[in-house]
Amino acid sequence: MNTLIIILGPTGVGKTELCLRVADTFHIPIINADSRQLFAEIPIGTAAPTPDQLRRAQHFFVGTHHLDDYYSASMYEEDVMKLLAELWQDSGTPPHLALLSGGSMMYIDAVCNGIDDIPTIDDTTRTWMKKRLEAEGLPKLVEELRQLDPEHWAIVDKNNPRRVVHALEICHMTGKTYTSFRTNTQKQRPFQILKIGLNLPREELYERINERVLQMIENGMVEEARKMYPRRGLNSLNTVGYKELFEHFDGTTTLDEAIFKIQSNTRRYARKQLTWFKRDTSIHWFSPHQTDEIIRYIKANASSSC
Repeated sequence: MNTLIIILGPTGVGKTELCLRVADTFHIPIINADSRQLFAEIPIGTAAPTPDQLRRAQHFFVGTHHLDDYYSASMYEEDVMKLLAELWQDSGTPPHLALLSGGSMMYIDAVCNGIDDIPTIDDTTRTWMKKRLEAEGLPKLVEELRQLDPEHWAIVDKNNPRRVVHALEICHMTGKTYTSFRTNTQKQRPFQILKIGLNLPREELYERINERVLQMIENGMVEEARKMYPRRGLNSLNTVGYKELFEHFDGTTTLDEAIFKIQSNTRRYARKQLTWFKRDTSIHWFSPHQTDEIIRYIKANASSSC
């Protein structure tokens, strides 16, 4: 049976370099599962693979979309499943390996378990809801969701405008609740999934995150964010790093304060990722420094002739 290796973990833990070592060892491409690294305009702030890293291994879903493109976890699931079929079709006699890595929990879950077939939002509805969010604000839309779909309102992240707006888009476009489209039925996959989690002691992880933010600033993240500032209303820019720098451009914080907030909010996001991942008992955890152990684990457990 073919095997999909998934290397996951919190932001800043060291997934990129390890994946390059694994890809080189097994001669396989890397499928990106970071929802922000898809966007071509923001490589610095998303810590996308550098040109040198992209040359070391074939990558998919890095810089393939633009900020104003609509893209969702369900679309990602469909694209990855199609890609895997093509990769393995072209590789001769099975079994085969593929490597998927990133920190976007919903994207990884979509590939592993499937996602409900929720309708794609039309451009008219998306534009209308975007204008409403800007004009009316998130709290009013949260209250509207409570009235239209109280079941989803009870579980949705009410501080996440993308999630709230998407649920309302479904309600208005289809005349049905977002909840009615969610079956939570796990899809069967025609391949084995091998999940490898990377983690570090908390203080070491936090130090890596703080240093990575400083490195991003040195690499030109402020200039990158300034170019994006006129487009700040896009959902794709509603992410750690850009939000804090936009506040700095507004004049409400100093640059040092913005950098401190980026570090703090990135650490908070890493904790959220770990909480999500720790629920999955199928993940086998390693330190990112255990490269040899991870490669031995893959060789011992992947259905491959490698």
